[in-house]
Amino acid sequence: MKTKFTKETYLYWYELMLLLRRFEEKTGQLYGMQKIRGFCHLYIGQEAIAAGAITATKPEDKFITAYRDHALAIAKGISAKACMAELYGKATGCSKGKGGSMHFFSKEHGFFGGHGIVGAQIGTGAGLALAEQYTGTDNVVLCFFGDGAARQGILHETFNMAMTWKLPVIFICENNMYAMGTSVERTSNVLDIYKLADAYEMPADSIDGMSCEAVHDGIERAVKRARENGGPTLLEIKTYRYRGHSMSDPAKYRTKEELEEYKEKDPINEVLKVIQKNKWATEAEIEAINERVKVEVEECVTFAEESPWPSDDELLKDVYVQEDYPFIVD
Repeated sequence: MKTKFTKETYLYWYELMLLLRRFEEKTGQLYGMQKIRGFCHLYIGQEAIAAGAITATKPEDKFITAYRDHALAIAKGISAKACMAELYGKATGCSKGKGGSMHFFSKEHGFFGGHGIVGAQIGTGAGLALAEQYTGTDNVVLCFFGDGAARQGILHETFNMAMTWKLPVIFICENNMYAMGTSVERTSNVLDIYKLADAYEMPADSIDGMSCEAVHDGIERAVKRARENGGPTLLEIKTYRYRGHSMSDPAKYRTKEELEEYKEKDPINEVLKVIQKNKWATEAEIEAINERVKVEVEECVTFAEESPWPSDDELLKDVYVQEDYPFIVD
């Protein structure tokens, strides 16, 4: 089976996506045990987007996303331990235990959230791109949002400014079809979200989000354009979440048949098939990857369990950039 991607790329995709899947499955279990509190949105089914985005970009590029952020954060390089500790609200978390599920953040790894306000990251993502342009780097920003956020007014203001200034930003709509629970067909006359770019003469494309190869290719084209001062691109990456919008969503608005249809396209299985057909790994080597991922997830839970809670004196830190800002406390 011929492919333009290397054995190393496929093995990387497989291990990364498996880690993201197992991390999210464990997160769901721990949430049910009330080890993790608050809102919690899982990425199960959408892993090909994270995998393809990483291989199509460089480490210096910036990512920003909505509150379904665990998988993209891990893919960008934040350790599973720091992510799980953040879910637990522990001091060793990537946001010092102050952000929780929806607010992962790491300046070191170029991951700028985790945003709880629907669509807020669209404007902030363009701002990050403006900073890269202003300081003269060739870095690009990948700004992820869902199909529900595509209805927000900030999208149109930001698209207009981004095109006017030719900002190096790729707007990525992870269209998993149902927003919080209402299908795109019931919320918009424009069913192909990528067509929203036409009003701004912004390049746009529709991508199969269940395919690492298609995601990589689509993002790679957009990244090349951005690096060459060609400005922004809108990519509608069509994907599917196997779980509800959040842990509290029973997902009764879709059929079991539809869910099973998408599970037949599972990106992890598809990548594994390519590896097996090309004989790039033995069954023992695949099992070794599976075991390595299992151990990593177990270790991140142990790390979170054993980590300390934030101390009381952390309460008012990181609220203002100016340390002596004159806020009033009793």
